[in-house]
Amino acid sequence: MKTSKIAYKPVGLVLGTVSGVLAGRVFKQVWKKFGHEGDAPDATDEQHGWRKVLTAAVLQGAIFAGVKAAVDRGGAVAARRLTGIRPG
Repeated sequence: MKTSKIAYKPVGLVLGTVSGVLAGRVFKQVWKKFGHEGDAPDATDEQHGWRKVLTAAVLQGAIFAGVKAAVDRGGAVAARRLTGIRPG
């Protein structure tokens, strides 16, 4: 394993945590904008229908993937600018 990959691992772990927290906050705000009260339903929640459960899951997945990609890409670009080496 290259030294740059090893050195970037802790940074990547921190960025992963940050992106998860950020994505959770973004999702909650978007869910509220769609006019839903409270938290999104879980897949096993019998009080809500298929449409609402699947809408929440798809929306949450898209937001998490988008935020993670943006944070990972930003971290890689910043690391390359600071070190001159592309991590990964």
